[in-house]
Amino acid sequence: MSLRQFEYALAVAEAGSVTAAAELLHVAQPSVSQQIRGLERDLGVELFARTPTGLVPTVVGRAFLREAQVAVSASRRARATARAGADELVGELVVVVQMGFGARQLPRALSALRRRYPRLEVTVFEEPSSAELDRLCRRGVVDLALMAACERSPADAHHLGDEDFVVVLGAGHPRLAADRVELSELRGEAWVRFDRASALDGVLTNVLRDSGPAPATAARVSQTATAVRWAANGLGVTLVPASAVPHGHEHFARPVSPAVSQPVIAVLRHNPGPAETALLDLLREENWSGSVSSAAPSPVS
Repeated sequence: MSLRQFEYALAVAEAGSVTAAAELLHVAQPSVSQQIRGLERDLGVELFARTPTGLVPTVVGRAFLREAQVAVSASRRARATARAGADELVGELVVVVQMGFGARQLPRALSALRRRYPRLEVTVFEEPSSAELDRLCRRGVVDLALMAACERSPADAHHLGDEDFVVVLGAGHPRLAADRVELSELRGEAWVRFDRASALDGVLTNVLRDSGPAPATAARVSQTATAVRWAANGLGVTLVPASAVPHGHEHFARPVSPAVSQPVIAVLRHNPGPAETALLDLLREENWSGSVSSAAPSPVS
């Protein structure tokens, strides 16, 4: 078995077919088929089942692919560390961020990192669930995780600061005339909420638990930008980290009272390399406690 076979198997699982995987890998389709057959022959198991919608990993295949991902990630990190010099860092940095947190700070830090190391390739993906983030960190699949602190946060996590939350109101909402919105004043409002397993929906549930009846749900969405835009268009109100308010929608956002905030932490993989260490330093330089800059009252009709 070889790391190339692992990479081919992961590509097939991601793409759902040998043809699509070959396109992702920029290789010929027969090469991918040959590598997968050889891998299954060496293992003595079937990794993929053929279905009308494409190739799907078998139960054994899913277990194998989890370990293959760990091996491939470790190989990439080892190559990056070995090739890191005083003025150059190459390879891949894998970052997972909890949905809604660090929406402005992380891009700025990554831009600074890329300016410093232009040959470094960065892969970032969002994950709404705290439990899944914890699982990814324990598996060693990611180099750096950016998330809200929770009961499962590891002891060696790095506290970066606190994310302030704001409420987003629709155009013409009477509370837009205020500098700050009392949460008790939002009783009876319908809310644009997030997936039930997400950390953001957990924050909203905890905040409103003592404010009266359970909040009415106007809609559930999977992205903070969608929640803000839908709230701004009058579907309901929503509660998001201040940094997650998209540019151009700041005038719909207001701080809340009592204030709502969440500690934000960074978790590095075991024995971190120079890339994740550099990114951590840049994240520490970011402002984590600022509210939306354009939160001053805007005219309401």
